[in-house]
Amino acid sequence: MDFPDTLSALIATRIAARRAGLGLSLEELASRTGVSRAMISRIERGEVQASAVILDNLCAGLGLSLSGLFARESQSPLLRRAEQPVWQDPATGYLRREVAPAGTGSPVRIVEVDFPAGAEVRFEKSQHRIIEQHVWMLKGEIEIAMGGEVFSLKTGDCLHMRLAEGNTFRNVSGKPARYAVILTLEPVP
Repeated sequence: MDFPDTLSALIATRIAARRAGLGLSLEELASRTGVSRAMISRIERGEVQASAVILDNLCAGLGLSLSGLFARESQSPLLRRAEQPVWQDPATGYLRREVAPAGTGSPVRIVEVDFPAGAEVRFEKSQHRIIEQHVWMLKGEIEIAMGGEVFSLKTGDCLHMRLAEGNTFRNVSGKPARYAVILTLEPVP
């Protein structure tokens, strides 16, 4: 395998290991997630950088969060900014930074997102995980559609979301936005 960077290698390895750990074939994971068997195979081999939506669908089928997928395990309670994993969505250009140190035993994840003007990301509902999260606007404004409602968030606003249904994040302001996501993941029994 020839990975473009260590984060791509980590993503490929974690998806393959989790799928194997759950005893799922490529076909079974494809059926659970709506992601084609061929795409899953290419991701696991590091041949393609998947979008946030595709990775989130895979994580949903595997009972993971995107944060769990991207986090680099560490025994230290301190994760310096220079060491925080950063991933860019190839579909929208949004940047996702894993802020909280993993491996501390805390169920809380903290993510910082730089969301370009005009960007839109639509996440599907999940049958295999429940995510509790707060979206805290640090700069700019975005809209979040969930459960038939649209919430407009501006700097300083905070929205609680229990992700059982799909949701859509939109930056309609014409300016880049930055927000933090504070989340926990619960596997579905």
